[in-house]
Amino acid sequence: MKRTFALIAVALFATISAARTPPRDWTTTVGRAPDGAFIVGNPAAKVKLIEYASYTCPHCAHFAGESEPELSARIKSGALNLTFRNAIRDKLDLTAAIAARCARTGFLSASEAIFAAQQTWLPRGADYANLNDARLSKYPEGDRLKAYADGAGLTEMMKARGLTDAQLDACYADAAERTTVAALADAAWATIKGTPSFLVNGKPVATIQWAELAPMLRAPK
Repeated sequence: MKRTFALIAVALFATISAARTPPRDWTTTVGRAPDGAFIVGNPAAKVKLIEYASYTCPHCAHFAGESEPELSARIKSGALNLTFRNAIRDKLDLTAAIAARCARTGFLSASEAIFAAQQTWLPRGADYANLNDARLSKYPEGDRLKAYADGAGLTEMMKARGLTDAQLDACYADAAERTTVAALADAAWATIKGTPSFLVNGKPVATIQWAELAPMLRAPK
C-alpha cells in the first residue's frame, strides 16, 4: 500500500511539474546554415520555410506585417522552421541586414521590427545618405555602414532591443560577416527574380500573399 501511495505521489508531482513548465519558445533558437543564412526555430520541425527577402522591399514589409502574428506563433511552437536568406538590393538594405543579424538569438524579433518600421527608417536613411555620401565614400565600409545605421535610426532601434554601441560597432566592422551577406545576396539573385520569394519543404511557391501561403505551412499528417 505504501508503495502504491508513493507511486501516486510521484505521478502527481510529475504532472504538477509539467503543468508549471512553460512550453519552449523556439523563436530564440537561431542557427546558421553553412553559407551563413540564419535559421530560426525547431530543427526537427515538419514544415521548413525558406524566405528570400530584402529589408528595403515594400512587398517584404507588407508580407511581414500580415504574417507576423501567425508565423511567429508557428515558429514559437516548434511546428515551423524558418531560413531567412538576405536578397540585398542596396546599401541601406545591407545596413539593416547587419543590424538584424547582430541581434543573434533575437534575430526574428529584430527583423520583424525593422520591417514594421520600414516607412520610418528607410526614408530617413535615404535622406542621410544623399546628404553625406560624398563624405562617407572616404570611410572604410564598416564605418560607412555604421554611419548609415546611425543616420537611419537603426542603431537607436537596435539599442532599444538590448544591443550596445560596442556590439553594433563590432558587427559592422566584421568584414567576414559583410562578405557572407554579400555572398548570400549573390546566391539569392541567382535563384530568384524578386522579393519576397519562398520555398516550402524545398519546393518553390508562386505567391507572396500570406493568405495563400499560410495553408501551405500546415504540418503534414
